[in-house]
Amino acid sequence: QVQLVESGGGLVQPGGSLRLSCAASGSIASINVIGWYRQASGKQRDLVAAITRDGTANYAEVVKGRFTISRDNAKNTVYLQMNNLKPEDTAVYYCNTDTYPLGYGSGPWGQGTQVTVSS
Repeated sequence: QVQLVESGGGLVQPGGSLRLSCAASGSIASINVIGWYRQASGKQRDLVAAITRDGTANYAEVVKGRFTISRDNAKNTVYLQMNNLKPEDTAVYYCNTDTYPLGYGSGPWGQGTQVTVSS
């Protein structure tokens, strides 16, 4: 089973940008859906964005127009470009494989990467 490791989080001011990376231990070319999720303190984990094998992306309404998910099968990595960050984007961000219906993750959860948006 492919293991996914998140990185790229940090502290950023409102309006700033971050790019998260989800590096796989093996090939992701055959994985149909990979998603980015986030969990704010005291809240449930929610799907933020997902990308299919053919590059089709889906986004949660709250991040549409600000976040972009992409995948590089050659590098076995999925990215989440986050622009115009808001304090409410503060959360631990995770990546995981997913199946339909989307939103629950289908593999083991990693440690995630903390994103803090604050002035």
